[in-house]
Amino acid sequence: MVRCTNCDYKWKKKDVVVVVFATRGKTCPNCGKKQYLSKDTQHYLSLGYVSLFFLLIMPFVVKLSDREEHIW
Repeated sequence: MVRCTNCDYKWKKKDVVVVVFATRGKTCPNCGKKQYLSKDTQHYLSLGYVSLFFLLIMPFVVKLSDREEHIW
């Protein structure tokens, strides 16, 4: 499951969906530190793996980063 890189808080599924579609990251519901998608996760999303299957396994695949990372 997705965890905050700062406080190790386990994110709920709805928070994971929000951070995937957020362009500027999302703050952790527990500690308030801004979290972003990791470079690897952004790479998967850029390949077009947003399907029903990916939405079901998203909470297990998404990784967070404490800084904004760009694919390119």
